[in-house]
Amino acid sequence: MEAKMVDHLFRHQYGKMVAVYTRVFGLAHLETIEDAVQDTFVKATLQWRQTFPDNPEAWLMRAARNRIIDLLRKIKSDQDRERRMISGPAALEIREIFLDHEVEDSQLRMIFVACHPVLSREEQIAFALRTISGFSMKEVATALLMKDDTIKKRLQRARKTMVAREVKLVYPEPAEVPTRMAAVMQVIYLIFNEGFHSTKAEQLINRDLCGEAIRLAQLLLKKEQFRSGALYALFALMCFHAARLESKIGPQGEIVDLAHQDRTRWYMPLILLGNDALARSADYPDWSAYHYEAAIAGQHVRAIRFADTDWAQILKLYQKMNAQYPGDPGRLNLAMVHLQLEQFTEAKAALDAIDASGLGRRAYLLHGGYAEYHFQRGDVGAARSALETAIALATNELERAYLRQKMARISGT
Repeated sequence: MEAKMVDHLFRHQYGKMVAVYTRVFGLAHLETIEDAVQDTFVKATLQWRQTFPDNPEAWLMRAARNRIIDLLRKIKSDQDRERRMISGPAALEIREIFLDHEVEDSQLRMIFVACHPVLSREEQIAFALRTISGFSMKEVATALLMKDDTIKKRLQRARKTMVAREVKLVYPEPAEVPTRMAAVMQVIYLIFNEGFHSTKAEQLINRDLCGEAIRLAQLLLKKEQFRSGALYALFALMCFHAARLESKIGPQGEIVDLAHQDRTRWYMPLILLGNDALARSADYPDWSAYHYEAAIAGQHVRAIRFADTDWAQILKLYQKMNAQYPGDPGRLNLAMVHLQLEQFTEAKAALDAIDASGLGRRAYLLHGGYAEYHFQRGDVGAARSALETAIALATNELERAYLRQKMARISGT
């Protein structure tokens, strides 16, 4: 129980703690701060087995602060900074940083620091995932379809660049906001996707990551200068998907696909929130891929039964999105919609146009698509072969189990 609680708090508190203490100690000590926060959670995992604190968040903040000071002492950091933190007028100012609205403000500042133009786009995303939401090195690598060592080098380069260029924990100038926001939204999108469809071997969804992504979007939407059609559309998309989380997993922990989900378990308040956000997105002049994805997700949650899904409308939305924002994941989705409409020629063309490497660790989905195509065409042998490849490539145990069940159903026909 304690381990689960620590993991839950890690997802919700890591970014807050790093942001607040970076505001106190400065970006020059970011790596030390991250190490101290990590150490604090390890310490919590061990100590809380004996005694669980009444206020775990406060315990973590206090323990992290002490660990940071300890590490800074060891590297002979500015001891005056320590004294200023503990006593004097500055102590009151620092205590104010820990008020809820100041913690939120610190996180927003950190989001924009992560997406600072002195960093490459690749460095921005890797740094944000690591620092804001506490992704492990492996999780960052998986989300970005990169090797662990590549991500490690990017993070080291990003930290050095920020120190060398004396980047400050401040908001961007108004003229810089649109460019910085594009990177910020991509990071939030990746955080949510890792929660909604986890790449971990034993876990299909991570509710904490989904909640973290939604919370970050809400923080941005509180500030008028950061609002845009794309941000509202992204928020709507996440609300629609999050509304279905509880129905994605069956009573035995198995995957339940969209066609068989219990729609009475879909969380209506989130759907309504998504509807409102999607409507608000139309009040802004910008347009994005998030608009299309939100509209498609909106079509799914609008259908009372799977049979009521308006596939023709979804097809139009995917076609428009792929024309404007082409990519292999979009082509795969387009192929699956063609199969729903029994448009086999179009489905096969879409599948054949996909480069499996463009799907990264989700390449097994392409073979799953081929399996569905062959099965609907009556070629059970080809469907089985495609499923065997998909099972071999899938890294998630629940996904493998789902594909094996599908294999059993096909074999039984």
